[in-house]
Amino acid sequence: MRQILVIGIGTGNPEHVTIQAIRALNTVDVVFVLDKGKEKADLVALRREICERYIEERPYRIVEAQDPERDRNPTDYGVAVEDWHGARAALYEAMIERELGEDGCGAFLVWGDPSLYDSTLRIIDRIVARGRLSFDHRVIPGITSVQALAASHRIALNRIGAPVQITTGRQIAGGLSADADTTVVMLDGDPTFAHLDPDLTIYWGAYLGSDDEMILSGRLGDVAAEIRRIRAEARARHGWIMDTYLLRRPIQ
Repeated sequence: MRQILVIGIGTGNPEHVTIQAIRALNTVDVVFVLDKGKEKADLVALRREICERYIEERPYRIVEAQDPERDRNPTDYGVAVEDWHGARAALYEAMIERELGEDGCGAFLVWGDPSLYDSTLRIIDRIVARGRLSFDHRVIPGITSVQALAASHRIALNRIGAPVQITTGRQIAGGLSADADTTVVMLDGDPTFAHLDPDLTIYWGAYLGSDDEMILSGRLGDVAAEIRRIRAEARARHGWIMDTYLLRRPIQ
């Protein structure tokens, strides 16, 4: 039976790849990669670099396909994501069926970790539920941007006995949860910060783990404008940006 590996590769540093992931890569016949356009060519290049560096025990092929278009400004976010996942599932299924032999092993290399704000596992589940294609699949965890952010700022993720919430920019548009001591925010396409308490402490990072990593921290009211300026310049320079930030309430 076909085998599919979903491998977390960390946040931009090839050395984030674990020994478990390296061993898994050396069982792979085909690596499936989505092309997200010229602006994000760096993400494809890193996946190629990881394969070239770590796969030593067998020949393998890299198969690329164009990522389906996604509506970035939908009137209904849930429907837009559902449609996008459906298109990706059809694409993944066709790639696996066409490019991977019935006893072959294929891999999807996932930025960060497959469990955290990534669609790959949900898409694999869709393919399994359709029942057209038989395969087993396995997940190999990776370093997340949350871990990389805390490490770069040399902070513990949580305060003693206090909770941590991991959420998205869309979810904090109305403010932070009342009981959140520490909030990690991901997938914030345009952080404004204006609706948040200026006395929060922010730990911000972009391109975490890579040679282009940038970090900044301080009282939110003091550094918010600087983060927005640096972020806009970096996005214009690279054509894309991946950033994450942690917000911590003042000690009462």
